Amino acid sequence: MPSHVLSLLVEDKPGLLTRVAGLFARRGFNIESLAVGVTEVPGLSRITVAVDVDELPLEQVTKQLNKLVNVIKIVELDPAQSVQRDHILVKVRADNATRSSVVEVVNLFRASIVDYAPDAVVVEVTGDRGKVEAFLKAVEPFGIKELAQSGLVAVGRGGKSITERVLRG
Repeated sequence: MPSHVLSLLVEDKPGLLTRVAGLFARRGFNIESLAVGVTEVPGLSRITVAVDVDELPLEQVTKQLNKLVNVIKIVELDPAQSVQRDHILVKVRADNATRSSVVEVVNLFRASIVDYAPDAVVVEVTGDRGKVEAFLKAVEPFGIKELAQSGLVAVGRGGKSITERVLRG
């Protein structure tokens, strides 16, 4: 099934995220990634949802999402017409014998070491899914002790904004 990324502009109201996720759950769709955050417009949030589902069932869910009172706008983001980024923190085993090799991999991927311990480093990686997966594969031989990943965030390319009409109001 193809992966789809939806960007929802919503009013910042309690319980809305539960209702949005519930629409996907009731249809048996697994949400691959979910990120929620404030926007440049006070009182509005953006929900970015990545889901693997065929086109027709997604269209049905989108229509039902549009019926929710607090949902203002929904846009499906085409990967070629948007910027999409994952963000992870990875604790990698790095002792005296392997530390320089780990640092070399970190530099190769333009990642950042954000914490240091005698037996490990915490690395921050931001990029598209391919970069993140390639980084994880590269550090796997050293030993991944812990991993935390945020949801995918995405915006459309170009000058248009999902909040344009809202701002002109």
